[in-house]
Amino acid sequence: MNYDKARACAATIGKKGSILGLTSIQNLMQELSHVEEQLQIIHIAGTNGKGSVGAFLESVLMEAGYKVGRYTSPAVFDPLEVWRINQKNIEKERYAELFSKVKEACDRMVEKGMPHPTIFEVETAMAFCYFKEECCDYVLLEVGMGGREDATNLISHPVCSVLTSISMDHMQFLGDTIGQIAWAKAGIIKESCPAVTAGQERYGEEVLSVIRKEAEEKHAPLRIAKASEVKLTENSLQEIRFLEPEIGEVSIPLTGEYQIENAHLAITVLRQVLKLDADVIKRGLTKTRWPGRFEQIAADPLFLIDGAHNEDAAVKLEASVENYFTNRKITYIIGVLADKEHAKVLERMLSHASAVYTVTPDNPRALDAKKLQKEAKLVLDRLQGGNNPQEYSPQVQACETVREAVEHARSVTPEDGVILAFGSLSYLKDVKKEVQDVSK
Repeated sequence: MNYDKARACAATIGKKGSILGLTSIQNLMQELSHVEEQLQIIHIAGTNGKGSVGAFLESVLMEAGYKVGRYTSPAVFDPLEVWRINQKNIEKERYAELFSKVKEACDRMVEKGMPHPTIFEVETAMAFCYFKEECCDYVLLEVGMGGREDATNLISHPVCSVLTSISMDHMQFLGDTIGQIAWAKAGIIKESCPAVTAGQERYGEEVLSVIRKEAEEKHAPLRIAKASEVKLTENSLQEIRFLEPEIGEVSIPLTGEYQIENAHLAITVLRQVLKLDADVIKRGLTKTRWPGRFEQIAADPLFLIDGAHNEDAAVKLEASVENYFTNRKITYIIGVLADKEHAKVLERMLSHASAVYTVTPDNPRALDAKKLQKEAKLVLDRLQGGNNPQEYSPQVQACETVREAVEHARSVTPEDGVILAFGSLSYLKDVKKEVQDVSK
């Protein structure tokens, strides 16, 4: 089948939703000769920072001369960005070829009386086949949701299991306590395989004790990359510099102070597990690119986008706003998914806004812009102690389209002000397109 037919078929499969568990993906990979067993995989799980850590690892490994496959989801700017080799998206023809191959394997499963795999299982199988056929030296494999029962977790011998910052998210699937969520994420740790975790500064020992227990039970050597081990030396919208205990002064182009933790975690993997040279690591880090994370997309006024969608991400985004934009007027564009921690995100962020425009992301799980507007007004009321917020609070307006929100934001924001769009990665593509169209 061609690309368009493959995408249409994928959309049909996707309507059936996702199911946690490894039985189906194991059966699917059996049909595909278990090609994943022949790959050198770095497995990445966590709540926030998976993409950034993956981007740091990708850039450094490429700098070291390796051919690097990378599997991430969901797509943000291009549906083909889910499968990348050396930072290049899979081509349409190759996508169609791989999808057809995996779909035939799915159909054989159905003929044997097994259920059809989910779309995430199909796409994961495509990734394994793609990276094996293209002879990748390393594969950066990002968990879809959780870890223990995620389809990516069928792998048995990763080069390293990496755990980024863990916080409350996907509670309806992973559990309603931080301990339960940490247990689900820590499930990617494998018998006798190295594991590296972030310092988990937000929940501390509550999360680390779960990770340590899992590592001990699996006899997996565990390293903890604590943010307190590094010292910030420069923090601007152009770059962040910090002193790292293993390799000295490091410069990264991804801004937002939280990126120090992500970079330190990646360095720990690269230095202690892969034993890469310090100079190679430094050069690779300076070349890292990862769109949609505190990314500047325009100037005059400054316009940024960020995918903060849960409380932990909002804590980090709030810190960046306070650090970079003191005494500057900030206009927000906010779009969220209904099943995310949008109330907690709003409580963290709204006190910094001079104006707020809500939108409805193009996603079946999106929260309607008018409902988000009402919720934002209630949060503002609470933040102001229950008084009449309209006398001194920012205006909050629901917009029919992203274009309308961008136009309103530009009209009310002075040249020395800031526009920040956040809340869900799912609509940032539309924001970026509208801004680019206006700038032409």
